[in-house]
Amino acid sequence: MDKLDKILEQNNIEMETPKKKKRILLKLGSNTLTKETDYISRGKIEDIGRQIATLKDDYEFVIISSGAVAVAKQFVNLERSGENIDVKQALASIGQPHLMRIFQESFRELGLLIGQCLLSPNDFSNEESRQNIINTVNVLVENDYIPIINENDTSSTDAIKFGDNDNLAAQTAALLNVDLFIIATNTHGVYKKGTIEAKTPETIRNVNDLEALKKEVMSETKSTHGTGGMESKVSAAEITQKAKIETWIVNGLDDNFILNSINDKVHFTKIGH
Repeated sequence: MDKLDKILEQNNIEMETPKKKKRILLKLGSNTLTKETDYISRGKIEDIGRQIATLKDDYEFVIISSGAVAVAKQFVNLERSGENIDVKQALASIGQPHLMRIFQESFRELGLLIGQCLLSPNDFSNEESRQNIINTVNVLVENDYIPIINENDTSSTDAIKFGDNDNLAAQTAALLNVDLFIIATNTHGVYKKGTIEAKTPETIRNVNDLEALKKEVMSETKSTHGTGGMESKVSAAEITQKAKIETWIVNGLDDNFILNSINDKVHFTKIGH
């Protein structure tokens, strides 16, 4: 027993063990990051950073971010236009460093540090690769770096090989065994189907039955800039539900959407496990 331990023992003072932070995996789609425009919004990224800075004493964050192709389109007009995979891969290659630079500059002003991780489907297919992902993310988080993850689009053989970043995010959330999975989208969660048709959208607030939830999802609600839609978000929730992780589908276009969701100040869909 060293001198400090003796002093503490003599004064009946117990050394507090550090409080374990809850880990949130936050999925950001292109529509959120562009605020449904054709350009990446620095203001939205700063809004996200401010919220993370506010919550950092109680929560640690891992981010899955789309947006590489969207940001590339701000800088280049490739000779070969269209939706071909090679064009998307080239745009992703150009846009990814720009996207990370915007995150880095915006977060640095708030005292936040970031690290980039690019994943491919093969990374989830064998135990060694899966463990490497876990180890890398843990080292980053333990050293106060926020991992920002995207699919390694330039090496994928199909457009958005995971299907979309909702699927990538859900697989990553399950692998890391996070405490909460938040999907930021452009609606206040999943709306009841009948209320959409009546143009009076009403959010489904709490749900456990995903089969019932699927029946409420409109098939045409695909996002403008991204590859997913509400169907892909519900499919992602199937993955996290099996992993016993709660999923929130929130409106990322709103300012302070993370804080307001945590404080239950806004409507969003909470999918239990």
